[in-house]
Amino acid sequence: MAERRARTATLLMHCPDRPGVVAAVTRFLATHGANIVDLDQHVDRAEGVFFMRVRWELEGFALDAEAFEAAFRSGIADHFDAVWQLHHQDRPLRLALFVSKMSHCLYDLLSRWQSGEWRVEIPLIISNHETLRPVAQQFGIPFHCFAISPENKAEQEAAEIELLERHGIDLVVLARYMQIVGPALINAFPQRIINIHHSFLPAFAGARPYHAAHARGVKIIGATSHYVTEDLDAGPIIDQDVTRITHRDSIKALVRKGQDLEKLVLARGVWAHLQRQTLVYRNRTIVFS
Repeated sequence: MAERRARTATLLMHCPDRPGVVAAVTRFLATHGANIVDLDQHVDRAEGVFFMRVRWELEGFALDAEAFEAAFRSGIADHFDAVWQLHHQDRPLRLALFVSKMSHCLYDLLSRWQSGEWRVEIPLIISNHETLRPVAQQFGIPFHCFAISPENKAEQEAAEIELLERHGIDLVVLARYMQIVGPALINAFPQRIINIHHSFLPAFAGARPYHAAHARGVKIIGATSHYVTEDLDAGPIIDQDVTRITHRDSIKALVRKGQDLEKLVLARGVWAHLQRQTLVYRNRTIVFS
């Protein structure tokens, strides 16, 4: 028998650290009938900031989203000077995948969706090349190609934004999309665009990182998933990993090992976002367990 997926809500918040925050929030939720199923917290003592994630079942909870906003703001947020966000996990999130010519991350994400591992919807794939259209067709997903040049970049990204909004996209995933995303698209989806960077940031930028790593004789290679900001490859980091290499590894071996890392690190970053485990503070990401 398939496990029943309970409808849940997740609260992410941060505020100046002080006694009584957890007690106040949990008391507020209990008063309105919440059954809390997850709670995680962290204090940054250097900054004096308290972070918390709490998830509860919606069945039996007395407040809808609008009523929660009013009651929580007046009862908790204003008192503790809290910055907060509420997410109702009562429907699958809708993902748009952006790709160029490399397929390894695309296949990995699509397999997680197709197998049911991820409860998401993928209504479209966007690319700046036609190369991966057959992959989209293989999975039955509409493929939209926007050829981009310096002259038409703003116009093409405006069309992409219109398409994303028309399809109700919640999260954009750059699955080795080899095009710098412009400010209009970033501002349309703040903290809702995840990129995979093909190195352990900030080393070896560019299109041939494994060749550069091989030439330098590095002993580890890595991958980084992060939220996209206007600072190129410098957005809040969600996940990173590395693997050891030696002088015996050829460029082909480095590419193979690196692409394995890219798939895993991107998937972990997307999964953390889907589970509402990420909370961006300044230019870093708190990732709750």
